[in-house]
Parts: sequence; C-alpha cells; structure tokens
Amino acid sequence: MCRVRTSRERTVVHVPLGSDAIHLKVRVRTYECVACARMWHDDLGALASGRTLLSRAAVDWALRRVALESASVAACARTLGCSWNALDRAVRAAGMRVLSESDPYGAVTRIGVDEHVWRHGASGDRYVTVIVDLTPRADGRPARLLDMVPGRSAQAFANWLEARGARFRDRVEVVAMDAFSGWKQAAARMLRTAVEVIDPFHVVHLAAGRLTMVRCRLQREATGRRGVKGERLYDCRRALLKTASLRTPRQRERIDALLADPVNDALRLAHGAYQRIIACYRHKDPRRGRRMMGALIDALAEPTATRRCPELRSLGRTLKRRRADIPAYFTHRHSSNGPTEAINGRLETLRGIAMGFDNFEHYRQRSLIHSGRIKDILTH
Repeated sequence: MCRVRTSRERTVVHVPLGSDAIHLKVRVRTYECVACARMWHDDLGALASGRTLLSRAAVDWALRRVALESASVAACARTLGCSWNALDRAVRAAGMRVLSESDPYGAVTRIGVDEHVWRHGASGDRYVTVIVDLTPRADGRPARLLDMVPGRSAQAFANWLEARGARFRDRVEVVAMDAFSGWKQAAARMLRTAVEVIDPFHVVHLAAGRLTMVRCRLQREATGRRGVKGERLYDCRRALLKTASLRTPRQRERIDALLADPVNDALRLAHGAYQRIIACYRHKDPRRGRRMMGALIDALAEPTATRRCPELRSLGRTLKRRRADIPAYFTHRHSSNGPTEAINGRLETLRGIAMGFDNFEHYRQRSLIHSGRIKDILTH
C-alpha cells in the first residue's frame, strides 16, 4: 500500500505552435510505501530525457531546424522560450546520438583532406584538419563531413587514420588533397594501397600564383613600385588569369599586345604554362588530358625551358615532385577535392551563424550536425 508523500510542478518546454512558445506544466508526485517507507516518483522518461527541461519532441524539432535549415541555436531558443545553454547541450547530445547509431566509416572508399581555420584569436591553435567522405559523389550525392581533428600536420592526419583501424585504411582507395606535403606523408605512411590525387583547383591555383608573381616582378623592375591604374601590367591582371577561350575580343587584343613585348618574355612563358594546365583539365578525353599534363610537367622540368623565368622553375619543381599525384586525377573519377572546399565554405557559414566558437569539441559536434550524414538520416 502506498500514499502520495509530496508533489511538485515541473515546467517542460515543448514544440512551439507557430512562433508561440509552448510550456507544459507537469505535476510530479512522490509516493511512499506505508509498510517499508520506500519512496519513488513519477517517471517522465517518455516526455523528457533525464533532468532536462526540454521535451523529446522539442529537442527533435530544434535538431531538425539546426541541421536541415541551418538555423542558429539562439533563434531556436528564442522560439522555444528556453535558455541557449540548455538547448545547445540538448541539440549536440541528440545529434551525436543520431550519428552514433549509424556506421559513419563503414562504406568510405574515397576521402578528401584539407585544413580549416576554425577561430581567428591571437592564442591557441587556429587550424584543424578536415576529413571529408567523397564516396557519395560516385552516385551523384553530396559529400559529407567525416571528422575534424585539431592541428594541421602530417602527424594529426596520421593519428586520425590510425585511430580508424586497419579495416578502414585498407578500404580507402583514393585520397584527394592539395599540394601540402604533410597530407602526402601521412597518406603514404598509413594508406599504402590508396592513390593520392592532387585536386585540379590547387594545381591551377599554383600556376596562377606564379603568373601573378612574374607580373608583379616585371612591374617593380619597370617602375620601382606596385602597379597603378592606367599601366598595362596592372590593368591586365585579371584578364591574364582568365581562360583564353573565355576572353572578350578586347581582352584578347590587350593580352596579345602585352605578351608580344620582348620585355615581358618571362610573363609570356608563365602565361603559356598556365593556359596549358587549364587546357589539360578542360580536355574532353581524360587520356589525352593526362598525356598533355605529363608532357607539360616534363617540359617544365627542363632547366633550359625556365631559365628566363625563376618563378616558373619553382612551379616545375613542384609539379615534378608530385609527378604521380597530378595525372592521377584523370584516371580516377570523382576524385576532385572541390567538395572538400565546399564543406569548408559551409563550416565558415556555420561559424558566422553561431558568431564563433570557443570550445573545439563543441565546434566539431556542431560541424558534424551541420555538414555530416545527419541530414540523410533525418530525412529518410
């Protein structure tokens, strides 16, 4: 036989009705056994999880808004009429619980790796290593964020790969990366059977940087200062970086006149190498594009070809050093690191929505909710 010993009222935040917050007033009774004096109370486990003041339905509503609509936790907290701290903890816990119920590494065969600046403060490590699953790209689905680890080094990437286990490492076939040697060192040490691919964007970006360096050097040699409006080298700075087939007739005329000047012979060489790299990647036949890229790398490796252009000699050394990684793009479809850069952009958006982060683990969890597999799980 039992009796009601005490009762108290508990407020539980529930799913809002439109823009109006809904708070449930729940009376929780404490019971006492008359014979043995043992006490217990009503179980609210079906309504709310643990000691949180948020109902399960409210947490699910906020998680869907944060993950699917990129809403901020602050906006969801205002709509629900609860504190930011309580909702942030509940959303992160619910999101990581949903992700843990699936195997995020089970079907991964292609990964992309890049660095990301997660905070801009004066103290602490600013960089993290971002690992992205590129496997869904083969089916036309978007890539997803796999994980983030502090630091930007070969050791940080290698430690993450080691923690995934031998089965995961043996399953990875392609690693897409930029020209940073740290990624290559870690991949060569931990992923012995995987093919390393340098993304086309970064190769073109390297060539564009050398072309700009040549233009700036010629400008300083001619005038002793930086370029200003009205000078040919400065006025053509954007047209020089444009694909030749996409230039307007006026741009073609100005570039031809600029490159015809014998004083700009080094610029002509750098511009020619830059346009040839673009032509390799734009070629309709991948096999032909691969052969063209190989011939270009061999040509730039010749000392006589770059004698008059030291910037181009530096580019030739870089391309020669990654001789196997650059042409690999042409034989491995869906190996571009573009989706990794896209997710980097989405993480920048998340930081803007949240007005920055102080705790890396909180940032990692929110990033996985924002750009991970959770969207597929919630919508299926």
